[in-house]
Formats: sequence, structure tokens, C-alpha cells
Amino acid sequence: MFDLDRWQEIWITITHNKSRSALTAFGVFWGILMLVLMVGSGNALEKGIFSQIEGFATNSCFFESERTTVPYKGFRKGRRWDMTNSDLPVIKEKVHELQHISPLLFSGGSDKNVARGEKNGSYQVKGCYPEYDLIEKSKMIYGRYINDIDIAEKRKVCVIGERIYEVLFQKDEDATGKQIRVNGVYFQVVGVARSTSGVSIGGNTAETVVLPFSTMQQTFNQGNIIHLLAVTAKKGVPVKRVQNQIQEILKQQHQIAPDDKDAVWTMNIEEQFKMFNYLGIGIATLIWIVGLGTLFAGAIGVSNIMLVTVRERTKEIGIRRALGATPGNIIGQILSESVALTVSAGLLGIVLGVGLLRVGGIILSQGDQFFKDPQVSFGMAVGSLFILIIIGAMAGYIPAQRAMMIKPVEAISEE
Repeated sequence: MFDLDRWQEIWITITHNKSRSALTAFGVFWGILMLVLMVGSGNALEKGIFSQIEGFATNSCFFESERTTVPYKGFRKGRRWDMTNSDLPVIKEKVHELQHISPLLFSGGSDKNVARGEKNGSYQVKGCYPEYDLIEKSKMIYGRYINDIDIAEKRKVCVIGERIYEVLFQKDEDATGKQIRVNGVYFQVVGVARSTSGVSIGGNTAETVVLPFSTMQQTFNQGNIIHLLAVTAKKGVPVKRVQNQIQEILKQQHQIAPDDKDAVWTMNIEEQFKMFNYLGIGIATLIWIVGLGTLFAGAIGVSNIMLVTVRERTKEIGIRRALGATPGNIIGQILSESVALTVSAGLLGIVLGVGLLRVGGIILSQGDQFFKDPQVSFGMAVGSLFILIIIGAMAGYIPAQRAMMIKPVEAISEE
């Protein structure tokens, strides 16, 4: 039941010495404010990092040929080799846990290599399979992505990036069906793509022309060479397992020593994502350690002041005991005062912290998105309130025990 008299007494006690109460509460206020700001900033950093890799398949890995470093079967070390089209069916047959596979070809952005009429620019050119869009996802502004028929019929079609579209076409003009020149050869635009991730292979998606892999091989005399191989593992399958199997197959196919660790370069995206997750956990742990440490330091200040308050009220507590107040009444009063002081200061810190994060979010939304939408969850706010209550009770426990030990006769006779 709500006891108005008790809360009035708590208010009178706290405001009796305003300066002391304010300075005491400031430690808790500052601790919870720093905790809220650090947690919100940590969340913003995590969101910013993961927004940069959003849309990129986390279960993927990539392969590229490098010079051999071990002599094998009559071949000297330092031999150059290339992945080829003949590797694809072997990998598909032997690696049963493979989900998607796409070979890649690249052509550097030579001077003004992409043109339409008098408009031109220097951009990257990439050849791939349709499956690659399931690894590095693109959002289609106009048209479609490369499809299987384009590959089978070696069609001279292309998908252009958003930046290329802005240079070669009028605003809001539908580019699909139009012709552009890529390295001197005409291709029909079938789509305009926008990147959904800050991560891209072989150049920024917005400044890349994507061609059917087979078309690029034939048109630009690339033979049967593959520059890069992209694959994904089936759901629930560790990418490392697929990675090791494909490495072994490539070494067998190209007469590379099994113990040559450098001849097949690989990049396991799943491991990179795990590193980001561990980084996020580490940052969050550090934030909570520092924040709670600051908060507990404030609680010690509250406890010390409550001890001083109990000493100043020795005679009052003795009179209460003489009039029949139980130890529970005395302990409850002291604990209530400690919790009230701690929670009120903490709530002010939470409100100010959330407000500052909100203002920061509005400012950041106008510019760099590496820190994105700094805020704390409702659960964190409720959890902070619960922590404040616990800290307040802990801060008041020792003073309450001290108050309970006061003997009525000695307290009344004390000057």
C-alpha cells in the first residue's frame, strides 16, 4: 500500500541538505548517463558495420590462383596456373554440400571504356553467373539481372551500376533495351543495379558493368580462364568444410602439391563475419564493465552519505525505537531513502542519455552512416532501472544496518 507519510519524510530528508544530496546523486546520474551513451554508441557502431555488409552472403568463400610454392610431379615451384571452366563440373559433382557457385572474370576500367553516344566513363567490367546475385545481392532499379539463357546463348547483354546509369542516361530514363559500348563492343542493357552492401568484389557495384560470364570469355578472348571463383555452402554447413574440399579438388585438377598452402588463395566470408561478431561482443562487454564500474562508484558515494545521514539522525532514530519502531521499520526507511535518491538520479541520467542519443542520431543521419541510429532498447532501459534499484538497496544496506544497531537509551542521551 502506498504510504504517503513515508514518501513525504523521504523527500524532506533528501531535500534537507540540497547541496549534499545533489552532489551525491551526481555520481549515480553520471554513471548511468555514461552507460546509456556508451551502450547506444556501441549499438550504433554495430549497426553501422553490419549495414555495410548487409546483402552479402555470410556463408560464402572465394578462390583465386596464386604461384605454387612447392615443386610437384616435375613442376618447379613458382609455376603460374589458372582455374578453368573444366573445374566447375568436377566441383559440382564432388562437393555435395555446395549451394551456389559462380566463376568471375574481371576487366580493369581502362580510359573511357564504357560509352553511349558522346557520354562515356572509365568503369570496371565483370563477368559472372546469375547465381552471383545470390552471393553479392543487387537491388534492380530497372530491368533484371543476368539469367541462365544469357549464359547459354552467350548474349551480348549487360547490367550497369547506378553511377554508370547516371552518367550515360537522362534522369528517370528507362535504360533497358538501350545499347552501350563496353571496351568497343556493343551490349544491350537489361538492368540497372544498386548495391545493397558496402562490400563488393571486383569494384563498386555502382561503377561496374556486369556481363554474362560466357559472353565475356568469348567476346574478349579470355579462353576458358576463371579469375575468381565464388561459392556458398548449404544452410547449416560450415563454410570451412566446403572451402577445404574445393581447395583439394583444385590442387588435384592442376597438379599442385597437397601441402602447398599458398597456391590456392581463399577468403572465407563466414570467418570474417564471425570476427565482426566477436568484435561486437568485445565492445559490448567493455562498455558494460566501464559503465557499471562508474555506476558502482556513484553507489559508494551514496552509501557514504547515507552513513553520514544516519549518524546525524542518531537521536531521531533512538526516539523512534523508544516509541516502538521495529528494526524492520528503521531498515525500510533508510533503504527507501537510498533507493529513492539513486533511482531519481538514475532516471534523470537515462532520460538525458536517450535524448542525447536521439539528437546524435538525427545529426548522423545527415552524413556518415558508419555510426547508424544510436539508441538503447526498451529492455536495456528497464534493465538499467532494475540495476539502479539493486544498487540503491546495496548502497543503503550498510547504513541501515548501522541504524538498526543504535540503542534507544544511548541515542536519546547523545548530544
